Amino acid sequence: MDKQGRTFREAWIAGVNKHYPGEPKPSYVTPWEEIPEWERQAAAAVYAQVRAFVEVSAGNTAKLTREQKGRFVALCWIAQIHKHIDDPKPSYVADWDDLPEWQRETDADIFEHIEKDA
Repeated sequence: MDKQGRTFREAWIAGVNKHYPGEPKPSYVTPWEEIPEWERQAAAAVYAQVRAFVEVSAGNTAKLTREQKGRFVALCWIAQIHKHIDDPKPSYVADWDDLPEWQRETDADIFEHIEKDA
């Protein structure tokens, strides 16, 4: 679980550094060792969901668009937010169309990173 969560977090940080306009908030690039336990659990869970999706699709996730890949990561993350936070801020559970472009691109990058890792 730790390795999968770390991989997810590293892909998130790389995506934020690549796509975020300007200087990202420190919480966006906080290293694995410093994020809360619930966030570690959520990262590992979403990694596992993406990896399982890739595996049960027999690698055919390569045919999905970047948007479809990003949407999958975003939806899995929203479910984890609801699991770990009783009354999340609306921005934590925003639908795909309401996410900023940098976050959509980062989510797609995360999917593709896990896809390669699988």
